[in-house]
Amino acid sequence: MSPKLSDIMKQAQKMQAKMAEIQEELGDKVVEATSGGGMVKVLANGRQEVLSIQIEPDVVDPEDVEMLQDLVVAAVNDALRKSQEMMAEEMKKLTGGMSIPGLF
Repeated sequence: MSPKLSDIMKQAQKMQAKMAEIQEELGDKVVEATSGGGMVKVLANGRQEVLSIQIEPDVVDPEDVEMLQDLVVAAVNDALRKSQEMMAEEMKKLTGGMSIPGLF
């Protein structure tokens, strides 16, 4: 390997290690999303994993299950979007704001 190629390989390995570290840290970071004025609350981590869903009893109406389903879907989607944004921000820090296709 030429010295320049060797340097590039070392930099790539450092970046890969840092990415793994960031992904691990993102598992510990939590975002919260709500719908229905806070009647449904979803917590998700930076790995786009839903950690919990809380539903206020007042929103549970056996006559309108569809509304509850819609509120859960809305809160989950918002939590996952926030989680993805958090991941993108962390990766931008790693890449110096440079967008690398396929990275996130």
